[in-house]
Amino acid sequence: MKKILVMLGPNLNMVGIREKGVYGAETADSIEIQIKDYALKSGFEAEVYQSNHEGDLIDKIHASRDEFCGAVINAGALTHYSYALRDAIACVEIPYVEVHMSNIHAREGFRHTSVIAPVCKGQIAGFGKLSYFLAIEALKEICND
Repeated sequence: MKKILVMLGPNLNMVGIREKGVYGAETADSIEIQIKDYALKSGFEAEVYQSNHEGDLIDKIHASRDEFCGAVINAGALTHYSYALRDAIACVEIPYVEVHMSNIHAREGFRHTSVIAPVCKGQIAGFGKLSYFLAIEALKEICND
């Protein structure tokens, strides 16, 4: 069975606790279980990895090239300014799909720009936890090409 990686950046472990009006009341743990279940039903084994530390995320991206056919990344706030994360994604040869639970283009101006988008296959934003499921659907097509 092919493996995919779902990466979650800073503060995403606090979904269900922080800004419920933006991210909802469902907990990060509950969403993680659903992501793994959805991936399994889609023919993938999914590993979910969350870190609040940029360097740990970069190390995981580097390691992803040997273990996964593709990855989903919600880099949180790092999306908007981490050129180090962008460069890490660019140097591995597996497809990454950028995901955001909220519509970053309808929020504060600083959230409108993603520095990682140019090195990802695509971006899905604004559908809550469904954004992750849509990204898995995209990887079904990308990983089977």
